[in-house]
Amino acid sequence: MREVGVVGVGQSTFGKAPQRTAVELGQEAVVAALKDAGLSPSDIQVAYASRMYDCWVTAQCILKEVGVRGIEMVNVENACAGGATAFRGVWKEIADDHYDVGIAIGVESMTTSPIAHRLIPPTMDDLDGQLGLTMPGIFAILARRQMEQYGTTVEDFAQISVKNHHHGCLNPFAQYRKEFTVEEILNSRMICDPITLLQCCPNTDGAAAAILCSTDVARRYTTKPIRVIGSALLSGDYGYLMQDITVSPLGSKTAKMAYEMAGVGPEDIDVVELHDAFANEEMLRYEELGLCQPGEGTRLIRERATWVGGRIPVNPSGGLLALGHPLSASGVRNIAEIVLHLRGQAGERQTPNAKVGLAHMLGGSVAGLEAGACGIHILAR
Repeated sequence: MREVGVVGVGQSTFGKAPQRTAVELGQEAVVAALKDAGLSPSDIQVAYASRMYDCWVTAQCILKEVGVRGIEMVNVENACAGGATAFRGVWKEIADDHYDVGIAIGVESMTTSPIAHRLIPPTMDDLDGQLGLTMPGIFAILARRQMEQYGTTVEDFAQISVKNHHHGCLNPFAQYRKEFTVEEILNSRMICDPITLLQCCPNTDGAAAAILCSTDVARRYTTKPIRVIGSALLSGDYGYLMQDITVSPLGSKTAKMAYEMAGVGPEDIDVVELHDAFANEEMLRYEELGLCQPGEGTRLIRERATWVGGRIPVNPSGGLLALGHPLSASGVRNIAEIVLHLRGQAGERQTPNAKVGLAHMLGGSVAGLEAGACGIHILAR
């Protein structure tokens, strides 16, 4: 298996852009990634693209606009983990020596999607969904359990949203660049007790792209490619077998696979981008990624360890809460954010001397299952 590096990343500005098509958003991200890598469209040999809603030969529609044709193109859908799945697909193609250069694309136009117009009800075979056990209800139940089991408070959850909105102010691509106080977070409209509006990620349009090469080829374009040292993707087990709803076997198993492949542990990670669709969810991910022991996520928040400038910055981009969450784009976008930190190009939100970073993305829920998919990538300079 060959070593693979990332040589180019790009994204569109995230926000509500109903006047722009998903293809236009994807084209912006691809052009930015090509420019960042110093490659021409003819250099791309394989492409994987992900889009959840209104998808129709997504890679082909985007890439023909920038002059990429006649190559293998694969389109995937894996809910919020779609982008991470596309990235892993390109990584495997290159690691297995099928191609030397490939591009991963994630794109979503949420404001024009059927879900934005409530045209997609829970499927008939999803009894949980029919009864209302969907996001954010699931995470509200988890939040109540966190509060009962670990002494976490609503103020602790709100502090995560305060942190990520502060980070969003440092990111020119973020949908929301506005500071909020704990009081403002808690006084925003109640969505599902104890989760308020400003503890939920917004509907967002956007795209991201990453160009991968074998490290031998990558050295033609850069002297310091960012290496992909760990890649793992797993699907969930039966949810009703979980002993503790606040502990995700899926996330823990995926993290273990990625750490073992990378030859590092949680203590070696300098910066993290993870799935924070709801504020309390971020705290759960601290624990399953091994950033702290079970039940100690509250301590990380109270110590401000996960802020920019803290011991282990988490979601310095602003995360899904402030940057926004165009579902299939997020799994590529958070990898791109890690790449910027490892290069020292993250501007005001830069993690000093970052050497190893982790990108985590969780996707979907299926009746009876813990979750649809979890993708984790570990990168190093």
